Amino acid sequence: MSAVDTAILDRITFNGDGLVPAIIQQWDSREVLMLGWMDAEAFRRTMTEGRVTFWSRSRQEYWRKGDTSGNVQYVKSAALDCDGDTLLVTVEQIGAACHTGTRTCFDGDQLAPVVGAAPDAAEAS
Repeated sequence: MSAVDTAILDRITFNGDGLVPAIIQQWDSREVLMLGWMDAEAFRRTMTEGRVTFWSRSRQEYWRKGDTSGNVQYVKSAALDCDGDTLLVTVEQIGAACHTGTRTCFDGDQLAPVVGAAPDAAEAS
């Protein structure tokens, strides 16, 4: 894909800052690695270059994962959710995904929610 179809961009619901959240997931294990933000240009770059590009809200600039750290994300697939307001990008992650040096951004602060359980099939009928 050398260009992103405008019909695809029209389906994305960018927020008031022109951004959409992008969930980054390891393609084979389905491990959720991180969440980043993309504007239309970062999305275009991600879709056409084979590497994930984000918009840095703090630095106000584009950044391609791995250019400085070596922890590269190679795009395997991308999908838009049913509302068009969140992207899911599956990747081949090389090295750590989190800026702290851990594999995923979601392994350092485990919370303790009440765990729910679906009713047994017999109870549901």
